[in-house]
Amino acid sequence: MRKDDASFLIPLLDERRAQQSFRELRLPAGKVDFCSNDYLGLTQNAAVRADIHRLIEERHPAHGSTGSRLLAGNYEWAMSVEKDLAAFHQAPAGLLYNSGYDANLGVFSCVGRKGDTIIYDQLIHASIRDGVRLSAAQSFSFLHNDLADLEKKIKNATGNIFVAVESVYSMDGDMAPLTAMAVLCGQYGAHLIVDEAHATGVIGNRGEGLVQQLQLTDACFARIHTFGKAVGCHGAVVLGSQLLRDYLINFSRSFIYTTALPPAALAAIEAGYAAFPYMQAERAQLQQLIHQFQTGLPDRELLPSTTPIQAVLIRGNERTRQIAATLQQAGLDVRPILHPTVPKGAERLRIVLHSFNTAVEVNELIKVLTA
Repeated sequence: MRKDDASFLIPLLDERRAQQSFRELRLPAGKVDFCSNDYLGLTQNAAVRADIHRLIEERHPAHGSTGSRLLAGNYEWAMSVEKDLAAFHQAPAGLLYNSGYDANLGVFSCVGRKGDTIIYDQLIHASIRDGVRLSAAQSFSFLHNDLADLEKKIKNATGNIFVAVESVYSMDGDMAPLTAMAVLCGQYGAHLIVDEAHATGVIGNRGEGLVQQLQLTDACFARIHTFGKAVGCHGAVVLGSQLLRDYLINFSRSFIYTTALPPAALAAIEAGYAAFPYMQAERAQLQQLIHQFQTGLPDRELLPSTTPIQAVLIRGNERTRQIAATLQQAGLDVRPILHPTVPKGAERLRIVLHSFNTAVEVNELIKVLTA
């Protein structure tokens, strides 16, 4: 049998190396966490861990879901979690997906049909872009958070119009002007879809997200809350009408053709949601650290953000890598965000603050950055 030859991949990888954009997997190796999306520390929370084990023992003896939701993989606990999530987020219905990527791919690939239009923020997450590419609808981007450009694109749209934004942007850390966007969508009959991945657990008095904080639930066609960030586990829920839920069950391929979340994942989702509504002190600690970090870096170019995601613009892959390496050597786990993940000239350090970080650790981070 001939050994398969993968040498045709070498030039592509060499090109990435030449561009200083070659990606590798690395371990945190015990450094201070300024990198993960575990904003509230729920992955390390002993009470949450105990609650997960209790729920698994009480609710479901099997450790696998055994199939897709439409075959053997649907069970009462999954439907109960969906109802609880919908109630918490003030939505008529919810549908679980295996990840935020799966949810965005599943929604955007099927909700827009031929003749429809999807308009998305130019900084929207890759998972939404991939879903849009799979859609039969035409699509256009609009300038980041630019209401005038969004209105221009809506005026030129045809069919059912869908507007896709993130409440908190994962690379810049800024928020969408959702109230004004909701008004604009209402004016033109467009359907607003909001990805709340980086607002879940962090924004709002109970961690309910930006849409609920702004009382815009009725203005949204769909909301996507993912659990791999502040909830500290895995999976996602798409919130909307019962009609939307029925439609996704029938047309969303990333829901239909995949094995369902196992009971352990449901336990982690339930335990996380039981904990973070009561973590006001942790959210207050986050805001204190954000203020400390921003006031401590007067000479660095910080993108405007009041969220745990703080982006320090460096520019240039090589220079950004060098500064990130210096931080790593100091025991601070900060990762460089390079082109092509961000546009050329927008390379940055993406610094993520957590409720479990201390003022001393943030001071050390500032010290190294200002050296």
